[in-house]
Amino acid sequence: MIDAVRSAEASERERGLASLAEAYWQPVYRYVRLRFGRSHEEAADLTQTFFFEVVEKGLLARFDPRRGRLRTFIRVAVDGVVSDDWTASRRQKRGGGAVHLSLEEPLTGFLPVTSPDAPDELFEREWARSMLERALEQLRATCEASGAILDFQLLTCYDLEDQEPGQSRPTYAELARRFDVSETTVTNRLAAARRGLRKAALALLRGTSAGENELRRDERTLFGGRR
Repeated sequence: MIDAVRSAEASERERGLASLAEAYWQPVYRYVRLRFGRSHEEAADLTQTFFFEVVEKGLLARFDPRRGRLRTFIRVAVDGVVSDDWTASRRQKRGGGAVHLSLEEPLTGFLPVTSPDAPDELFEREWARSMLERALEQLRATCEASGAILDFQLLTCYDLEDQEPGQSRPTYAELARRFDVSETTVTNRLAAARRGLRKAALALLRGTSAGENELRRDERTLFGGRR
């Protein structure tokens, strides 16, 4: 992805930029909303500005994976974008290769405007949230295409659904009754869904991590070192 963004070939740059935007627009947007207390419109505009900087100023040309992680580099770069005094006229001139993202507020209704987390922790959390959301969407599509939607439904019910205060997650026996299958089927299909989620997430990480060491660190961030 980084090599593609840096490429002298326009088609390669577009491909790399599309991958970068897909991986990072939500973390950047959410980070700006939470870290700096910006409105949806302001955060969306600043997110566009960041990707404009990537295109017009070759922002990633300065990234060296030997000196740090890509996410740290991106977060610091976003801090710089927000701190700059971008005027309305400057923003209106963006174009000519800029990335135009369709930004719909992903957490409408309960996204706080500030966060007590340290900036690096906040960006890391929002990156992990975005990566898992993308992996889940890929898993859902895969399960639907293969006729294994039960796997995704069980994963959703057991691992993903929010529980009311004081309410525990459903047991395997309860899930078996709900979906009219055996408990053994629940056990096996849940295991398959979790493997599928990990596989989807690793594929995404491999496309956006700067080398094998960062890939393994990212994997631990998402899954806590569990296999």
